[in-house]
Amino acid sequence: MTNSKIWLSSPHMGGTEQKYVQEAFDTNWVAPLGPNVTGFEQDLERYIGESTHVAALSSGTAAIHLGLVLLGVKAGDEVICQSFTFSASANPIVYLGATPVFVDSESETWNICPVALEEAILDRIAKGKKPKAIIAVHLYGMPCKIDEVLKIANQYEIPVLEDSAEALGSTFKRKHCGTFGSIGILSFNGNKIITTSGGGALVAKSKEIKEKAVFLATQARDQAPHYQHSEIGYNYRLSNISAGIGRGQMEVLDKHIVLRRSMHTFYQELFQNIEEINVFKEPNSNFYSNHWLSCILFKNETTETRRERLRVTLENEQIESRPLWKPMHLQPVFKDHPYYGNNTAKSLFTRGLCLPSGSNLTNEDKERISKVINNFFK
Repeated sequence: MTNSKIWLSSPHMGGTEQKYVQEAFDTNWVAPLGPNVTGFEQDLERYIGESTHVAALSSGTAAIHLGLVLLGVKAGDEVICQSFTFSASANPIVYLGATPVFVDSESETWNICPVALEEAILDRIAKGKKPKAIIAVHLYGMPCKIDEVLKIANQYEIPVLEDSAEALGSTFKRKHCGTFGSIGILSFNGNKIITTSGGGALVAKSKEIKEKAVFLATQARDQAPHYQHSEIGYNYRLSNISAGIGRGQMEVLDKHIVLRRSMHTFYQELFQNIEEINVFKEPNSNFYSNHWLSCILFKNETTETRRERLRVTLENEQIESRPLWKPMHLQPVFKDHPYYGNNTAKSLFTRGLCLPSGSNLTNEDKERISKVINNFFK
């Protein structure tokens, strides 16, 4: 008998999603507007607090794109972006004809390094190209050193776009990720801690910014009885059907976070006596990660082959795992772009592995994972 697949991070329904979706069908609200969209936005605003205003969009990538537009990024500008991230953090910079300037990570949170960030800013200014924005990411749910990042950003008067696609529910000093920067973004892709099947959100500090985001996300249609457009717009609004799924998911978000963090504890216990592995964890009590994905790091710098052997061993047992994000400055499409820092991101990519972290993993799944990993390290 073949074992069922254990996925890295699969969708986990809570049970009430169908109620909201059925209401949308019953009332014929199947467009990119309606009660579920409004309700989902309000649910998110209440959850993350800080008097935020949320615009529900079709994806986290769309939210980054609109965020950059709202920050005034245009063709020919430069935008600093954390290199160690998924490509969706960087691609919208190129959509606008701007240039990504990549910055290395620091080893504690794996996120943008404040030292390399300031080095990049100073060098770009010296070259006559002051960056228009900074994209800082909370990777795998781990908050970045946001206070240090903001101190530098404020010193040089550069706005921060906070990529919290993986960090809904994570906090720094008890304040939610996505609420620190000039603009925050969230993702509800199928593999995230909650999902709308596909979707995202832009987090704004004012009602005016949210309304501008919604205006741009609905093709920038002017107030007129006919279709009139004075600006370029986009088709980026979340549908009422997808928002219905989101409303149901919000009801189980805190439960999902507890379960993800429990998986992280499971891995800490599993690897506590395996000398060659470190489990990625919060640097101190100021950081609270939702542990969207639990990750491990081989301590030895020359273990890429061994990491790959572990990944293949798990794969052969129908257990999905994945190397850490390949840094953007090492991607073929971005190989000629500026990069500042050392080799921290490259080293993390070489030595790290993401392990199954879903909130719907069973005790049987954990037993299978434990057995394969223990046998491998014996």
